[in-house]
Amino acid sequence: MSTTAAVPLIALLAVLLMMLVESQLSRFNERTLRQRGAIEPADDVYPTMTWMYPACFIAMGIEGVLFGPGPGYHTLVGVALFGVAKALKFWAIATLGTRWTFRVLVPPRAALVTGGPYAWVRHPNYLAVIGEFVSFAILVGAPVSGVGSVIGFGALLRRRIRVEERALGITRP
Repeated sequence: MSTTAAVPLIALLAVLLMMLVESQLSRFNERTLRQRGAIEPADDVYPTMTWMYPACFIAMGIEGVLFGPGPGYHTLVGVALFGVAKALKFWAIATLGTRWTFRVLVPPRAALVTGGPYAWVRHPNYLAVIGEFVSFAILVGAPVSGVGSVIGFGALLRRRIRVEERALGITRP
């Protein structure tokens, strides 16, 4: 395997493994929230997110293998930015605790979380996801699918935010 192909493939494998771990945590938290009477809105975009999120990384990995420039300065910048995005995501996860899931599940009488990164940004987890896409595209050298992922998944996140805020009783000014 060439060095040019190795970086995107190893990075993709690492991202998919992280996704698997996050999925397991989400499932555990989903069970906990449902036991507490959490309600899930019917019109969530979650079914589309389940395939689109990994598909974006796979598309970027393929572009990186086929057309990427090989390891270089951009690889280090991508890894560093990916680390920042993951740190923000892990901070959001830690702040939400068992309330963090891939699904929108709202427990009865739950107060809006305003601590941790939520004191600074309304949706830090989603900001981190966009950061993951941008940094991964830089890391593997996938500008076309990277931009497509940010635009496509970003549009999906906009819909998701509306569903989530409505479920949480947040009104926009």
